[in-house]
Amino acid sequence: MPVFKTPFNGYSVKFSPFYENRIAVATAQNFGILGNGRLHVLELSSNPTLPITELVAYDTADGIYDVTWSESHDSVVVAAVADGSVKLYDLALPPTSNPIRSFHEHTREVHSADYNPVRRDSFLSASWDDTVKLWTVDRPTSVRTFKEHAYCVYSAVWNPRHADVFASASGDCTLRIWDVREPGSTMILPAHEHEILSCDWNKYDECIIATASVDKSIKVWDVRSFRVPISVLNGHGYAVRKVKFSPHVRNLMVSCSYDMSVCVWDFMVEDALVSRYDHHTEFAVGVDMSVLVEGLLASTGWDELAYVWQHGTDPRAP
Repeated sequence: MPVFKTPFNGYSVKFSPFYENRIAVATAQNFGILGNGRLHVLELSSNPTLPITELVAYDTADGIYDVTWSESHDSVVVAAVADGSVKLYDLALPPTSNPIRSFHEHTREVHSADYNPVRRDSFLSASWDDTVKLWTVDRPTSVRTFKEHAYCVYSAVWNPRHADVFASASGDCTLRIWDVREPGSTMILPAHEHEILSCDWNKYDECIIATASVDKSIKVWDVRSFRVPISVLNGHGYAVRKVKFSPHVRNLMVSCSYDMSVCVWDFMVEDALVSRYDHHTEFAVGVDMSVLVEGLLASTGWDELAYVWQHGTDPRAP
């Protein structure tokens, strides 16, 4: 399956919600510690000699930690940048016209960005300055800042059914549920005893959410009764960097870890680990599942590689 070599270390990968053969990859130089960033937009093809090509690339002065596609414009991507900015790029415009927007309010690195899939007019940014910010494309300043976490916010993710609800995962070991119509968070889950690096909502049950932690575990929660998790998934050898629920199968999810593996899980069965992929040779830090093609996976890592493969096949196979 296709593999693409990036000049810098991979940080995040996302499938386009509009084109089944298009992905965006966020990268950062020198493992994201110091140096430039580059956002790659890649095109998959059925040509066996050239299965993956670069459509366009955008350079930044600082590393890019995350990327999210617009849900309303098929050519727009949002990048979360290490200098505290959030940048919007439009593939339909020449490179010299990009970025089309650069929002700079966060005082530390922006670690995640997520576009609202229901309302499709706004997006979230989560930062190491302990805050989450809500933005719309047409406003020069953020709509609102959510400040309750006591440490870095690594992830903020919209609920797939409720336009005003999102969750945030933090290094303060809590997951918080927010409703943008309310003055503060509506729920606080002390989900792990170590930092929470990622969270994601189930795409079929709006009350189920997963958290991934430095403690090497993934926990699945029902926010209606969150005293104990529905499921605890153990199998990674180091911190779990990212977790994503399948857009096609209710109980399926994928994760990646500093143990260099990508794992697919079924959280409703006892032997939850469905597949383990060990194709990366450095920290695996970005993973996604295509919403348009069932079972299509993508991952990226610090080995400067981005892979796309069908679940059940070998990512390294030609």
